[in-house]
Amino acid sequence: MKRLILKTLVAAVAVAAFGMAQAQTRTIKFANQNAKGHPIVLGMEKFGELVEQKSGGKLKVQVFPGGALGSDQSNVSSLQGGTLEMASMNSGIFASLVKDFAIYDFPFMFGNPREADAVVDGPFGKALHAKLEEKGLVGLGYYELGFRHITNSKRPITKVEDIAGLKLRVIPNPINVDWVTALGANPTPLPFPELYAALEQKAVDGQENPVATIKGAKLYEVQKYMTLTNHQYNPQSIVISKKFWDTLAAGDRKILEDAARESIAYQRTQSRAALQAGLEDLKKGGMQVSELPAAEVAKLREKMKPVVAKHSANVGDATVKAIMTELDKARK
Repeated sequence: MKRLILKTLVAAVAVAAFGMAQAQTRTIKFANQNAKGHPIVLGMEKFGELVEQKSGGKLKVQVFPGGALGSDQSNVSSLQGGTLEMASMNSGIFASLVKDFAIYDFPFMFGNPREADAVVDGPFGKALHAKLEEKGLVGLGYYELGFRHITNSKRPITKVEDIAGLKLRVIPNPINVDWVTALGANPTPLPFPELYAALEQKAVDGQENPVATIKGAKLYEVQKYMTLTNHQYNPQSIVISKKFWDTLAAGDRKILEDAARESIAYQRTQSRAALQAGLEDLKKGGMQVSELPAAEVAKLREKMKPVVAKHSANVGDATVKAIMTELDKARK
């Protein structure tokens, strides 16, 4: 009888201890629009591994790729409301909260990944993220989405004039609407999770995204032609809900900051290593891939200048000067 009572007590203590451990474990939901296997999602998964390792299992990260928790816009609202802990999205999307972020979407702002790294990892990138705090978000750093290219189902683009008349899906923000309009095409703002169906149903003719995103979303199934234009580079902000951040102890905040920094280095390496293989996969998937000639790229840049001028005025001289200062340093 005594042995039975002892076993019962041991079992009860074990259950209680397990319950306490469960209560102390905090799960962080981390959302993104890209498909599983995309370099952004690989970075998020690495972040999760690092957080669990560094916290001894006290903090866990649950990754939700593929727009599983809704569009970027709905994710921002959930972050602000505290019902979603983390997300990674194109930094330019935050221009609706802080106008300065629009500068990340300026056409031909960055010439190569090294320039982009110098800007987003330096004082400029940190200062922009700091401005999100009063909007209920905390920036932990930047992943890389990469350089964007144009695809469509209508015709090969061998000269700038070929873009005119195409109905192109764009990220829902003003600068993207404006540069597509400047090329004589018809911009259609759409959340990313709606893009495949819109292309499949011919509601839009084409879109523009980096190679890894086109491959991950299987857009080669609904797009025939791809033109390498490198017209935009997208940093992806890693953001956390300020409501959630404010509940964390200093030690837990440091764990998240350290894990973010380490996962950023890993993610960018994955992104850059996957580029050439991704292009080959798109070709195998049936896409005709071509490169816009240098003379046509020059024409493309020229057509975009009024758009850059307009939005430079919108974001303000101070922001434009600050990013150009960082770029000048990176180019020396």
